[in-house]
Amino acid sequence: MVTTGSHRSILETQERSRPQKSDPAYQAYAVLRTAFVVAPIAFGVDKFSNVLVQWDQYLAPVLSRPLPVTPHQAMYAVGVVELVAGLVVAFHPRLGAFVVAAWLGGIILNLLLLPGFYDVALRDFGLLLAAVALQRLATRFDPRPLLWPLGRG
Repeated sequence: MVTTGSHRSILETQERSRPQKSDPAYQAYAVLRTAFVVAPIAFGVDKFSNVLVQWDQYLAPVLSRPLPVTPHQAMYAVGVVELVAGLVVAFHPRLGAFVVAAWLGGIILNLLLLPGFYDVALRDFGLLLAAVALQRLATRFDPRPLLWPLGRG
């Protein structure tokens, strides 16, 4: 005999595995996931070409001076990190959203060290909040544990 409690948990499990595309929460998740896949990858690729902007100007001298590379070379490393962050969001949004939020936190701290870029830091704070929202939504729509595949067992 099936009790109401176990029946309810079976239904909840089925709902988690098959999100309804008409669900506003799922739509928000899909929009944020797409944005945090496309934007980091696009900006990461642009670090190698500087088509959108000369990225070196966004690196605080207090952070770039101790580096053994030029700011331009440092932007290559930044581009790689952004490419990886976008790919992690694509394949594991629950973890990737944390990666993006942490990365945006670092970007914000860097921008606060640069006079004249406080507006960009504020915009990036809004993006950080959106990444946190994506992570919270991913707990519902991405059934894998946060540290998957390390959490298998």
